[in-house]
Amino acid sequence: MVTRTDEQWLAYLIKCHDKDLPELKRLDSFYEGKQPLSYMAPELQAEMEEQVRQVVINWPRLVVDSLEERLDVEGFRLPNHAQADDELWRIWQANDMDEQSQQGHLDALVMGRAYVVIGSRKDDPTTPLVTLESPLDMYADFDPQTRTVRAAVKRYCETDAEGQEIDYAALYLPDATSWWVKEQGAWKLNPDHEKDEHNLGEVMVEVLVNRPRLKNRKGVSELADVIPLSDAACKQATDMMVTAEYHATPRRVAFGFGEEDFVDASGRKVSAFSRVIGRIWATEKNRKTGQDGDGADVLQFPEASLTNFHESIKLLAQLVASLAGLPPHFLGQATDNPASADGIRSSETRLVKRAERRQRTNGGTWERVNRKIMRLRDGSWNPDARSMETIWRDASTPTIAQSADAAVKKHAAGIVPLRQTREDLRYTQAQIERMEEQDEKDAQDAMRRIMSGDLAALEAGAKPTDPAPEPDDELVAA
Repeated sequence: MVTRTDEQWLAYLIKCHDKDLPELKRLDSFYEGKQPLSYMAPELQAEMEEQVRQVVINWPRLVVDSLEERLDVEGFRLPNHAQADDELWRIWQANDMDEQSQQGHLDALVMGRAYVVIGSRKDDPTTPLVTLESPLDMYADFDPQTRTVRAAVKRYCETDAEGQEIDYAALYLPDATSWWVKEQGAWKLNPDHEKDEHNLGEVMVEVLVNRPRLKNRKGVSELADVIPLSDAACKQATDMMVTAEYHATPRRVAFGFGEEDFVDASGRKVSAFSRVIGRIWATEKNRKTGQDGDGADVLQFPEASLTNFHESIKLLAQLVASLAGLPPHFLGQATDNPASADGIRSSETRLVKRAERRQRTNGGTWERVNRKIMRLRDGSWNPDARSMETIWRDASTPTIAQSADAAVKKHAAGIVPLRQTREDLRYTQAQIERMEEQDEKDAQDAMRRIMSGDLAALEAGAKPTDPAPEPDDELVAA
């Protein structure tokens, strides 16, 4: 077991973070569509800098957003409980985790990981503080034996009243959290923050990891396979615009003309570009040669076709769809015959399965976060929390009619209870609770009517039954 002082941990974590930052920034630039142009000679790019601007086909953002849109947390369920825990959901909402969790999932998909920090509130001990942090600002080190976080650092910078930038850091260790400030090139404990000696035995940091592996706990970006193809598409699109600039317009050659012949109606000279793309040319010169002619002539070369660029971009789009598991219509690949609803759902099978895999991985992180939340709230570890379950929204996109039909049939057959049926119909926990309150109110109203003898009100709308037939006297006598 490695033993380090707080200062040594801080220096080590910052060094590791600095090593990862260039790659993290590169991945972030691809998602934002600000990546540099690849596959073009630097000399040519410098020569054409004023005439050519990069055309960005932002497939990286499409790949990430298509997956992140299917990762929505809807609650947490403790073992032996039929419904989600209301208190954990209250803490989740109090920390704006609806928005923060989406941002954390997004950064994890783009840069391989994101961080969740858990802390206490002095003004409200029953509501621990939870924040999501970007890997651009934070780094965590894993224990090789337990594979849990053993130390983490968060870095940030602020500007003082004099305009000077001051570096700050927060160091998270198993039994304490401390805050540091950089003064004259050296890190010192920040006197404005008191060290938090919580003595919990665990680091109050968890990591949302994308595609974790046994030997790589930092995760892998979802863009790793897409970036080379995106670079190629951006190059093809940029080349297409260059070709459109210089070759898509028909090129003309004029013989027997001088600079004085290219003037407007007022006799002023026109620009060279106007000479090229002018729709109508008029001149007093003629094409005859010799004593009576001027020898003027104009030739036009055929314009260049851009279909080769179209086919190249289409091929790259097919490769991206194959690697990322995206349906073809996500990348604009349409056919003459529109796909049926069943065909569209079938094409989304790989994407849905990928989303479900991310739900399983991220669900474990959110369950560990909630165990630490319960420890801060209750003052002791809850053994039942080890079997907690994260409730996710269905990652697939079935139609409302199909979902309702399947859910109602399961409930009618007695396979699932009413609450599960409502969850299958993708109602939120708040909506389900309101429905259950209304169900209970309706049941109480019905019971009061029964107790008061108001059976007619309960049976309103029912068809009256036929009176019982009078007994036959002969049959009775017999």
